[in-house]
Amino acid sequence: MSKADEIFIRNCREIIDSGYSDEGLEVRPHWEDGTPAHTIKRFGIVNRYDLSEEFPILTLRRTYLRSAVDEILWIWQKKSNNIKDLHSRIWDAWADENGSIGKAYGYQLGVKHSYPEGEFDQVDRILYDLKHNPASRRIMSSIYVHSDLKDMRLYPCAYSMTFNVTGNRLNAILNQRSQDMLAANNWNVVQYSALLIMMAKVSGFEPGELVHVIADAHIYDRHIPIIEEIIANEPYEAPKLHVADRTDFYEFTRGDFTLENYRYHELKTKIPVAI
Repeated sequence: MSKADEIFIRNCREIIDSGYSDEGLEVRPHWEDGTPAHTIKRFGIVNRYDLSEEFPILTLRRTYLRSAVDEILWIWQKKSNNIKDLHSRIWDAWADENGSIGKAYGYQLGVKHSYPEGEFDQVDRILYDLKHNPASRRIMSSIYVHSDLKDMRLYPCAYSMTFNVTGNRLNAILNQRSQDMLAANNWNVVQYSALLIMMAKVSGFEPGELVHVIADAHIYDRHIPIIEEIIANEPYEAPKLHVADRTDFYEFTRGDFTLENYRYHELKTKIPVAI
């Protein structure tokens, strides 16, 4: 069994069986028909994925690797806040008429800041420190900027990455304020695992652990039957990931990531998305 599958099943089972329902409370998200989108949740879920053991992609259902990588490159490499720079349409519901999501995600990573060593944006500062200050405990990003929240079409969900070098391994913690377990959980795990691998490759380290901290891990009311269908599947073994060798983070493309022996269960049910 893939460890990603094992973790996903455990998380979803805990949420469904002993989570807290916000039914009856006033909530912001809604379904396309205008009905309030209620959830059942668990607070403070922490998952650990050792990337030296396997790549944490679900086999219970398909996660589209190259689309996930494309989005993380859109944020971290292109530092874009315009959906026209994406190959997929997953951000369409949150963009304005010009395709912008405002001062969110990639915009924040591209803002330059002054340091004693010079001017860097957040991505380039991380790359600089991994090369010049690998023992530092300050190698991190943060895109939840309160002064700019009013100008964001969507507040950041995955808002911080903290990198830490231990021996020859690069580890990281992904902090997430909120997560839709069906639509986004493994998608984000795959994305930030890919990011950690890219950062490790260009910095001369081996990929280590991704620790995923979720403050509000929830399942929407209309997603519960779909989740039950998914976690009833028999998991396969994890596939092997191949990533092109690059020395420059800005040279990676979505085509640099391929999976060997990726077996998965097809999900034929259309997933409704709360907005």
